[in-house]
Amino acid sequence: MSSPMPKGTPDEPPGLRTGTLSTADISFFVVSAAAPLTVMAGVAPVAILLGGIGAPVGYLLAGLTLTVFAVGFTTMSRHVRSAGAFYAYITRGLGRPIGIAAALVAMLGYNGMEIGVYGLLGSATSDTATALTGHHVPWLPVSLAGLLLIWYGGYRSIDFGAKLLGVLLVAETGILVLLAGGVLLAGGAHGLSLGGLAPAHVLTGGTAAVLACAFAAFTGFESTVIYRREAKDPERTIPRATYLAVAFLGLFYAFVVWTVIQAFGEDKVVQAAADDPGGLFFAAITTYVGAWAADLMHVLIVTSVLASLLAFHNAINRYTLSLAEEGVLPKTLGRIHSRHRSPYVAGAAQTVLGAVVVLAFALAGADPYQQLLLWVNTPGMLGLMVLQLLAALAVPFFFRRIDHREGLLRTVVAPVTAFVLLAGAIGLVAANIELFTAASTTVNTVLVSLVPAVFLLGLLLAYRLRRTRPEVYANFATEPPTEGTDPSCPHPTSSSSTPESATPNSPARPPSPSMAD
Repeated sequence: MSSPMPKGTPDEPPGLRTGTLSTADISFFVVSAAAPLTVMAGVAPVAILLGGIGAPVGYLLAGLTLTVFAVGFTTMSRHVRSAGAFYAYITRGLGRPIGIAAALVAMLGYNGMEIGVYGLLGSATSDTATALTGHHVPWLPVSLAGLLLIWYGGYRSIDFGAKLLGVLLVAETGILVLLAGGVLLAGGAHGLSLGGLAPAHVLTGGTAAVLACAFAAFTGFESTVIYRREAKDPERTIPRATYLAVAFLGLFYAFVVWTVIQAFGEDKVVQAAADDPGGLFFAAITTYVGAWAADLMHVLIVTSVLASLLAFHNAINRYTLSLAEEGVLPKTLGRIHSRHRSPYVAGAAQTVLGAVVVLAFALAGADPYQQLLLWVNTPGMLGLMVLQLLAALAVPFFFRRIDHREGLLRTVVAPVTAFVLLAGAIGLVAANIELFTAASTTVNTVLVSLVPAVFLLGLLLAYRLRRTRPEVYANFATEPPTEGTDPSCPHPTSSSSTPESATPNSPARPPSPSMAD
C-alpha cells in the first residue's frame, strides 16, 4: 500500500506534509490567528465605549460582509491550485504586476500582524504576573522567549501546530463561554434585553468606529487557502474551513459582546467601559463566575496571544516558501525539513526579522503595547484588508476569461458586492486610524502610507523582473503540474490567464498582454 505522505527520494527533496489538515485543523489556525479572547477583552470594551449598546451588531455586519467575500473567494479556490493564496488569486484575475505587488503587501500584512503581537505578549505576560503575584516582569525577555517558542512551533510538523492550536483555542473560547454562561444564568444585571439591537442604538455616531474595530477583529480568517497543499481534500476542506471560521467569529463575537453588556446593564455598561476598559471583562467574570475565573482569564490571554503568533507564523512561512519557489525570494528560503516537512528556513528567517524589530523598538525605549503592537499591527491589518479587496475584484475578471459552470451569483454579484463593502470598511478603518494607534497625525500618515508604498514597490519589482528575469516573471503564480484529472475541480480552458493543462507535461500559456503585461 502506498503511503499518503510520500517522503521523496535522495534526488527529490521532501515537500510539505500533504493530506494532513482537516476542516477543523485549518479552522483552528484561522480562528486562533484572530485571537478571540484577546480581541474581546482588549478591543471590545473600546467598541462598546464608542458605539454603545448597539456594538454587537457591528460584529454581525462585519461577519456578513466577509461571508459575502468568502463566496467568490472559495469559488475561485476550486479553480486555482497554486500555493500562493492571495497573490495567486490576484495574479490570475488582475495580472502579474498587480499579483507581484500583492505578494509584497501580503508579506507586509502577515509580518506586521505577527511581529507587533510580540509586544502584546510581553505586556500581557507582565500584566498577568503583576495581577497574580504582585511582581513585575520585564516585557523584553518575555517577547524574545516567545520568538523562540513560536519558532519551534513552526519548525515542528503542521499537524503538531494544529493540535496545539486546537487545545489553546478551546481554552480561550471556553473561558468566554464560562463568562457568558454565568451572565445568562444570573439574568444579567437587570434582566436580559435585546434593546441594543434596535436601529436607534445601532445607527449612531459611533457606528463607523465600531465597524472599524469589528473588521479588525476578523484579521487572518482568509488564510485558509494558504494550507491548500497540506489539506485533506482541499476542494471541500478549504471552503468549509473558511465559512466555518467567519461564521464562528461573527456570531461568537456578537454574542460575547452582548453578554458583557447584559452583565453591567444597558444603562451602565458604557460608563463602566469608560472607567476601566481594560478591566471590563475581568470585572464581569469576577462578579458572575468568581475571582478564580478572572485569574484564569489573565493566564489564557497570554496563551491566546501565543496561539495567534503561531498561526500567523505558519502563514508567513508558507507565503515565504511559495515566493521562494517562484524565484522572487532566495531559493534557500524554500527548503523543507526532511522529517517535519516544515518550511524551517523560512521560519528561521521570519524569527530573525521579528527579533530585529522587537529589539529595535526596545532599544528606542518604545512601549510594547502603545508602539510595538499598535504601530506594527496597523499597517499589517490594512495590508490584509487591501488583499481582500483586490482578491474580491480579481474574481469576476478571472471567471470572465475562463470556461466554467459557476453561477453569476458566485462569480460576479457576490465578489462585486464584497469589493464595495470592503472598500467602505477600509475607508472606515483609515478614517478612524487613531483608534488603533493612539498616535500623532504624522505617525498615522506614515503607517497608512506603508501599504500603498509597498504596493508601488511591488509594481516596480514586477517590471524589473519582466526585464531582467523574464522566466521568473512568466512563471509567476502559474498552476502546479497536475497529477491527474479531478472531476470535482473544473479546470480553466485555454482562455485562462494561466490555464491548467490537459496533461501533466503541457506548459501553461502566459496570460494575455492586456491583463498581465
